[in-house]
Amino acid sequence: MGNRARAAIIRSQRITGLTPDVIAELVAEIGPLWHERHQTALAARSRRRAVGAGARHKLVFVDRLLATLVHLRHGATHDVLACWFGVDRSTITRAIGEVRPLLAARGCTIAPGHRLRTLAEVIDHLGTDGGTGIIDGTEVRVRRPPAGRKDREKFISGKNKQNAVKSMVVTDAEGRLLFCSPAEPASCADITHARKLGLVRLLTEGPAVEILADAGYQGLGAQTGGRVVTPPHRKFKKNAPDWYEEMHERQRKAHSSRRIRVEHGIGHLKNWRSLARHHGRREHMSDIIQSVAGLLSHQQVATASGTRT
Repeated sequence: MGNRARAAIIRSQRITGLTPDVIAELVAEIGPLWHERHQTALAARSRRRAVGAGARHKLVFVDRLLATLVHLRHGATHDVLACWFGVDRSTITRAIGEVRPLLAARGCTIAPGHRLRTLAEVIDHLGTDGGTGIIDGTEVRVRRPPAGRKDREKFISGKNKQNAVKSMVVTDAEGRLLFCSPAEPASCADITHARKLGLVRLLTEGPAVEILADAGYQGLGAQTGGRVVTPPHRKFKKNAPDWYEEMHERQRKAHSSRRIRVEHGIGHLKNWRSLARHHGRREHMSDIIQSVAGLLSHQQVATASGTRT
């Protein structure tokens, strides 16, 4: 790819989803990590020629990063990216497979130079700042497993009756992304997924943190000493008095207005086409979800700090 075409891609936030400043920071941060891994892989195998001999890369690291960003942002196929960047399809597949795990390992950015990578770090951060966390589950449609595969039915969502994977998203009271969990088959309930991630143990043994959740997490409040706040239960299933209906509706709306920020955060995630529906390998969904969450949180922090170009 020529320098003019590369510069045009970097300047257009509509193509990559990120500003040029954020892309420059990604190049400076991930480039050395990718180069180190590449050199380690070259030195780990027996060779007839010295390291560095032979043909040079047709796809430099900046182009590898841009191809990965375009693939995540717009869901462009590897064939299309190969034609765009002037390389073979296998080169694009290899480049995305190398860059995407590096993006996923970055975690979510909450301030310049400060990132959260685990749920325990999120709870500690909220406890230190005295903030409120909001959790919710989100699903991404995936390809149906082939017939005859073991545990084929575990990807079917009980909510949407579709094949999907699920991730738990954590935001603060302002809707900033703090954490996205690895993907689980969609048959796993929201509350079960939270327990698998260790949320109950972290809240009971860690700092006093308020976590807002929807009705899918009812039951965690009793297990965490009231630290997980869910919508109020209905005490009257039939023939409820008018005063109770009015009070219950008011409490439900007050709780919903507080936790709506997590829905906004999930909506920003789903603007990236790779999370609208995934047609590739289901094993890659954890890296894809965490990569997009890290990139989006980095862009949010950069915009809030006034570094938009």
